[in-house]
Amino acid sequence: MKVRIKFTKSGPLKFIGHLDVMRYFQKAFRRAELDVEYSQGFSPHQLMSFAAPLGVGLTSDGEYLDVSMNSCDVPEVMIPRINEVMIDYIRVVDFKILPDNSKNAMSMVAGADYLVSQKVGYDFMDNSVFRQKFMEFFNQESIVITKKTKKSENEVNIKPMIYHVSFDREKFQENIGVPFTDRAMDSVAEVFTNGIKVYMQLATGSVNNLKPELVMEAFCKFTGMEFEKFAYQVHRLEIYADLGDENNRKLIPLGWAD
Repeated sequence: MKVRIKFTKSGPLKFIGHLDVMRYFQKAFRRAELDVEYSQGFSPHQLMSFAAPLGVGLTSDGEYLDVSMNSCDVPEVMIPRINEVMIDYIRVVDFKILPDNSKNAMSMVAGADYLVSQKVGYDFMDNSVFRQKFMEFFNQESIVITKKTKKSENEVNIKPMIYHVSFDREKFQENIGVPFTDRAMDSVAEVFTNGIKVYMQLATGSVNNLKPELVMEAFCKFTGMEFEKFAYQVHRLEIYADLGDENNRKLIPLGWAD
């Protein structure tokens, strides 16, 4: 059977890369004595995959892991069983048994929500000016950036990949069509006293993928400021699957998708 696990990542573990997170879960599952399925061959390993692995330096309320299991108990038993062997900075918040024909989480990723907060000490502008300038930036007909890869540089219009922006979490949830629940209030995101922050929903996945750092770099260029990559803390709120078609995007949280 396949199981989809949703977990948070916070605090100092934002400096831990994806491969170390994967190894951590492998060890945690062994400590919890879960009946995880292993691959066959000379070097068997646990069958698991992550949806849109988080970059170093980012924290998250909504990371997803698919794992194959031979057997398991109900979610109400499995969640505390796993959390009992884990540290506080990574916590399992959901555990869902999937149908046998379910798609891999990684292949379904189509979007993600982010909270980008300006850290204290980087006082480029006050909150009211930041909001005004950011909306002027977002309301442009096109936002062209130079996207660099290992082999080339291309000019890309990222405006179609920025689905929604807001400065208020509740309004943001309403705009993207996801109910504003108590779960949305229970965030592990860092809080900065200056209150300068923006919520954004961006295209994410193998086809179109836009990092919030690129959005902030383009914003700084728009305002004539030098981009300081350590000035902003990026926190992922949720990852989405797209159940719509080419003409009608219909994003739902990955935890709701089968």
